[in-house]
Amino acid sequence: MQNSKLLGNLVWYVLLGVIVVLALAPIGWMLSTAFKPEAQIATTEIVWIPRTPTIENFTKVLNNYPILRWTGNSLLVATAATILVLFLDSLAGYALARMEFRGRNLIFMLTIAMLFVPIQITVIPLFLLFSRLGLTDSYLALILPVGGNVTGVFLMRQFFLSIPSDLEDAARVDGANALRIWWSVVLPLARPALTAVAIITFLSTWNSFFWPLIVTRTDAVRTLPVGVAQFMSLRPGMVQGTQAFGQSMAGAVMAALPPIIVFMLLQRYFIEGISRTGIKG
Repeated sequence: MQNSKLLGNLVWYVLLGVIVVLALAPIGWMLSTAFKPEAQIATTEIVWIPRTPTIENFTKVLNNYPILRWTGNSLLVATAATILVLFLDSLAGYALARMEFRGRNLIFMLTIAMLFVPIQITVIPLFLLFSRLGLTDSYLALILPVGGNVTGVFLMRQFFLSIPSDLEDAARVDGANALRIWWSVVLPLARPALTAVAIITFLSTWNSFFWPLIVTRTDAVRTLPVGVAQFMSLRPGMVQGTQAFGQSMAGAVMAALPPIIVFMLLQRYFIEGISRTGIKG
């Protein structure tokens, strides 16, 4: 019995190891290609470790493209959107979890139903709205649509349901209103859920491509994913009539580093927040 259990665990570990290798292989190839000279990339031979590592691709990217500007735009948009989502979603989640009012369950069901609406359906109305307001090619056009984060509302509501109501009752006895209870009592306890929502929002906003591609026209507000996509079309990225894959991979590495760092620093809180959002229904 003990041997069969060990064998079963071994099979699971091997399977998980294979999945991890398959998941990390593209990232490893991206890093390898970013440090290769262009002549060593466009070959049929598969070489994981560059024979002559170089940072030339990174230098060309920094010299030929406003990637620092794009990075700053992405950082500004992702940070502002995360703060907006935490504020709005925590308010909505608290109202749906703790406040009694007519139609609360219906509003919650309609909110969850929005998860099934593809973003492609909302793009045209959003673009027409921002176009008529004169806000296209602006930071507001990139930040405001992210504020209605349904996933964040759901996670915050589920977490607030797990907080004992005795704490709120004690605050009410002391004369605190609903807004004061939300700010001083509930939010400090919801730090794991807030961190989880913050990570999800930051990563999704940082990696967002479709909406920023449509609503931005200039490098002044263009975000990093959209800017990196230009490597495949702009003339400075071409070498001897062929595509400069090294520069593309260097740009991809620079685009991937910030969200990876954010997740690595906050992953413990992210896991804790996700694991504690389904305690009560």
